Amino acid sequence: MATPRVYDNVLSWHLASDRQMAFISGPRQVGKTTVGRQGADAYINWDDVEDRQLVLDGPRSVAEVLKLDRLAGAPPVVLFDELHKYPRWKQFLKGFFDTYGDRVRVAVTGSSRLDVYRRGGDSLMGRYFAYRMHPFSVAEVATQTLPPDRVLRDPTPLADEDFEALWRFGGFPEPYLRRDVRFERRWRSLRLRQLVREDIRDLTQIQHLDQLDAMVRLLIEQSGTQLVLKNVANHARVTIDTVRRWVATLSDLHLGFVVRPWFRNVSRSLRKEPKWYVRDWAAVADPGRRAETFVAAHLLKAVEGWTDLGLGDFELGYLRDKQKREVDFVVVRDGEPWFLVEAKTDDAPASPALEYFQRQLNAPFAFQLTIRQAYVPRNCFVSQGPPLVVPARTFLSQLL
Repeated sequence: MATPRVYDNVLSWHLASDRQMAFISGPRQVGKTTVGRQGADAYINWDDVEDRQLVLDGPRSVAEVLKLDRLAGAPPVVLFDELHKYPRWKQFLKGFFDTYGDRVRVAVTGSSRLDVYRRGGDSLMGRYFAYRMHPFSVAEVATQTLPPDRVLRDPTPLADEDFEALWRFGGFPEPYLRRDVRFERRWRSLRLRQLVREDIRDLTQIQHLDQLDAMVRLLIEQSGTQLVLKNVANHARVTIDTVRRWVATLSDLHLGFVVRPWFRNVSRSLRKEPKWYVRDWAAVADPGRRAETFVAAHLLKAVEGWTDLGLGDFELGYLRDKQKREVDFVVVRDGEPWFLVEAKTDDAPASPALEYFQRQLNAPFAFQLTIRQAYVPRNCFVSQGPPLVVPARTFLSQLL
């Protein structure tokens, strides 16, 4: 039996509430297909030869297989998996949904961002809602319920062994649940090889895979640092423009993500160097960089999930000024700084930069998270005030 995920409830909520298609994207092996199949009556996989032919035959052939010409008590749910590999996938879905959308509910899963590969066909605007799936997090291990309307959860304790497993093996389901070092090493090596040698080969025009592989390994090692394109280009022996394109591709395929400096003036933030993080924080050897990557992945999951669920417009950034004062993260809610976060492995006094930027931005909350601090059963957001040093496991349990 599959381990429960918060995304099981997200998909169930969507299917019960909305007629639009549900697009579920996320990293390879994050569990998209498992979640999708839990709520599906029919499963159509582009990688299966017979299913592929069914799609190529057109919407009417799929409708015949699903028996959509029969009166049903409730619309059946069909899951299309990896359909974005079909060059005309948008045209197919538009035709299928426009013709049969009142008789069927549709979920679509894929390892790439489903809005990236625009290879012809009409726009699907208004015909789907997108949900971005992430690995397990502290909050999701603790509870799989949907977040409340107030966004933040109440703090929930997590068993020490579960927290340590997240920290040591990462949040991808297989290594996290197996908790076996030898399996984890083989799993990570295979996943990287499949991403570089298969996904990128199949979905892009990139040909210099050896140089790309060298860049990927550097990006994993340097997770949590500013992305200096010139340095990466020198390491991989390619041009800066090539690095920029490859980083965008790796982000689209969910190897990692960039966090940009946040300013009220958006154009200023685009001119500053972003920071790069990998999604699999367990691959980061340095403890300090792993701590920052661990927190970054949790915050990204929260801001994307809250936004996808319609709880507000959230974004994640970092803060840095000309005096080189820096705060790891700022979470912005509906255009206004909501809370600031600094990530640390061990207990330490609150960073002076936290208080400085909190005053400058008039942010209600500022926190310094400590990975190795024991859980404290108290709401971190109970009162506004100066920066507060809190256990990571308490704070992160209140997210998503």
